[in-house]
Amino acid sequence: MSYCLNPTCSHPENLTDSETCKSCGSPLLLRDRYRILKALGEGGFGATFLAKNNVLPGNPPCVIKQLRPSGTAPQMLEMARELFEREAETLGKIGNHPQVPSLFDYFEDRQQFYLVQEYISGSTLQQEVRSNGAFSEAGVKQFLSEILPLLQYIHEQKVIHRDIKPANLIRRSQDARLVMIDFGAVKNQVTQTAAVQSGHTALTSYAIGTPGFAPPEQMAMRPVYASDIYAVGVTCIYLLTGKSPKDLEYNPTTGEMIWQHLVEVSDHFAGVLRKMLEISVGNRYQSAEEVLKALEMEPYLESLSQSLLVKSSGSQEDDFPEDSPTYFSSPSNSFSSPGVAQVAAAIRARRAKLEEGGGLTAKGTRPGVITSRTSKTSKTSKTSRTKAVSTNSYLASGSQGSRQLNTENLLTAYLKGRRDFSLHNLNLINLQGADLSGTNFHSSKLDQANFQKAKLYNADFGRASLNRANLRDANLNKAYLCHADLQGADLRGADLSYAYLSHANLRGANLCGANLTGAKISDDQLALAKTNWMTVRPNGKRGLL
Repeated sequence: MSYCLNPTCSHPENLTDSETCKSCGSPLLLRDRYRILKALGEGGFGATFLAKNNVLPGNPPCVIKQLRPSGTAPQMLEMARELFEREAETLGKIGNHPQVPSLFDYFEDRQQFYLVQEYISGSTLQQEVRSNGAFSEAGVKQFLSEILPLLQYIHEQKVIHRDIKPANLIRRSQDARLVMIDFGAVKNQVTQTAAVQSGHTALTSYAIGTPGFAPPEQMAMRPVYASDIYAVGVTCIYLLTGKSPKDLEYNPTTGEMIWQHLVEVSDHFAGVLRKMLEISVGNRYQSAEEVLKALEMEPYLESLSQSLLVKSSGSQEDDFPEDSPTYFSSPSNSFSSPGVAQVAAAIRARRAKLEEGGGLTAKGTRPGVITSRTSKTSKTSKTSRTKAVSTNSYLASGSQGSRQLNTENLLTAYLKGRRDFSLHNLNLINLQGADLSGTNFHSSKLDQANFQKAKLYNADFGRASLNRANLRDANLNKAYLCHADLQGADLRGADLSYAYLSHANLRGANLCGANLTGAKISDDQLALAKTNWMTVRPNGKRGLL
């Protein structure tokens, strides 16, 4: 079928090979190359369509977004053009990420504005919940581990999404990864009235977002990065309950969503969700990184509650700094989230104090090992102290140290459909020749890992440590390597075309013969790496700088 793009056409469906619309006579081939197949979504001021590119081999599918000004006055067209260029600029900033659709084209045609984007095949989270039911706590945590690093990246580009919701999160069919769509200038309402009232080109005072998912400050037209955190929190409640925000009750005094009686989650996770959903933006998590850090503490709560005992007078002066707070074990052996944060702070302070002394205590012991100060210390106290130190060492090592996989387990998990291996310790792992396309290794430790000839298309290595990793002849096409540490890595012959390498550390990395066509990388970064006449530069040309 061919679909007519004329907003006023009464019968837009046409035969597949038609050249003009049988109803209104409009041409059906947009810009002589894009044939519209069907409408995907439509509103009063914009529409989205599925199309195919008739010029490229195989006629690949794409998504075309049409911004429709609701008037023809010069002010109206200028306002529409401003909105259109804003979204194109936004997509240009963030589109080179494996979890964001790429921008292929944008243009103006007959006073209509068009964006052409990558088509993402898959199901939205809204469709998943409707088909399979609500998520478990583990499922929602998995969702957060995928979406929060992406949100952190988007915010680093100084972009606020403003419409995060299950319908705008697609699980891509080819690799089961979540993709965020709809970054939206088409949600800005442009009306004839607004143009006349303003007297000049300006955006209207229209609150972008979906009621229920958007927090109060966003609906009041003052969105901040934490506004997206609130929307992710509401999405978590939807995944846990299967209920839309409009179907939930709210506290009439505070405006807070009432949801906890509908779900069964751990106390700690409930606390994280409550903070994500704070009505007051000042009390909410301010960044995706803060939420991730809060979630990383959870595995250690039980160990803390069992190990950290009452600080007796003079018996643990070496265990914590003098200015750290006093901790009391509760009768139920449980700690609240704020208490755990204080404990973690004390542990970090102690480690810093030890490192300042060259990693040794006054008695010459290794960090994490505390000897008895005097013979007056009781045997019971010594045992308690040893327990506490053991727990401190375990805590201080971080979650990465406790999440280890070997080659066989990782490959088996991948074959079963798992794609998220973020925050894992995978140092020295051998994945030579493995097909790991679309895998999420965000913030993982991969020092000296062997990825020679591995297929890592669209993989996420953001903030990962890849010191001296072997990536020779690996396929890293469209891979996300922002802030990755690739110092001393072997990338000879690697395909890094259209890879995102912004802020990656390439000091001493070997890029001889590597293909960097279209890669997001600076000349300063390349100057730190080893290149030769076979290295293909981002502009597609071979040779040295």
